Amino acid sequence: MDKLETMQVFIEVARQMSFARAGEQLGLSAPAVSRSIAALETHLGAKLFTRTTRHVRLTETGSRFLQDARQIVEAVEEAEAAATGVYSTPRGALTITAPVLFGQKHITPIITEYLTKHPEVVIRAMFYDRVTSLIEEELDIAIRIGHLKDSSMYATKVGEVRRVVCGSPAYFAKHGKPSAPSELADHSIIFSANIDASSSWRFLNNGKKETIRLMPKLHCNQNTIALNAAVSGFGITRLMSYQIGEELENGSLETALTGFEETPLPVNVIHLEGRRANAKVRSFIDLANERLRENPFLNPY
Repeated sequence: MDKLETMQVFIEVARQMSFARAGEQLGLSAPAVSRSIAALETHLGAKLFTRTTRHVRLTETGSRFLQDARQIVEAVEEAEAAATGVYSTPRGALTITAPVLFGQKHITPIITEYLTKHPEVVIRAMFYDRVTSLIEEELDIAIRIGHLKDSSMYATKVGEVRRVVCGSPAYFAKHGKPSAPSELADHSIIFSANIDASSSWRFLNNGKKETIRLMPKLHCNQNTIALNAAVSGFGITRLMSYQIGEELENGSLETALTGFEETPLPVNVIHLEGRRANAKVRSFIDLANERLRENPFLNPY
């Protein structure tokens, strides 16, 4: 049994959650894939997958082994790449993730600049408003907003952002600007579920946490909807400071209740330890760190 090849088959089955689809990707028949997995399970003395007529799922042991197998295969690929000069010139595929609006506004320009400088690299940009797993979703680099919990990753802080209450000048001229969180009850509220999980906003009032329960006029599942509605003068919303930086600059939005804002959230560029030497990853991180630290919208005030 070739352990490395068998691990590669195992990783592909875990990725596809199908013996047949894994075989198609690897140029093997489904029975050959099945025999390879069976041999690996016999060698390890443990079941890696649960199989039914319709589904293939990793067992708990399989999930743990998947992470180790990926690290081993990556280490071999890195050694081969070092020998062939891949680490001296960025080339190959690179997968990057970020929050949707952050990616659209601030990461896309970095990606296009990077690709212009490094034509041998192909980038797959995956923007989600959820926390992604770099290991399970095979991502190379992630831009994260908020405090990090996973200590197995390398992280570089590039800035901070705030949750800010905002509205248009026309709305504030007509309805007044709230001077305390409690006054939000008198206003038309636009609520974005991507910023706050519940229909409440939290503030700091004289150093103490204060939660204001809202009765929103408009519920949105996309930040762009809340942003556009606020710019139109419909009401007050709360978004991340980087999401409304341009609108604050051009005067289409104004902030309110700045003295009651929560502590700013860090913005980090993260990547996996096993990929730190790869030229395509390293060079993108270097450029992203430089550009994001220059970004005026990633400062708390």
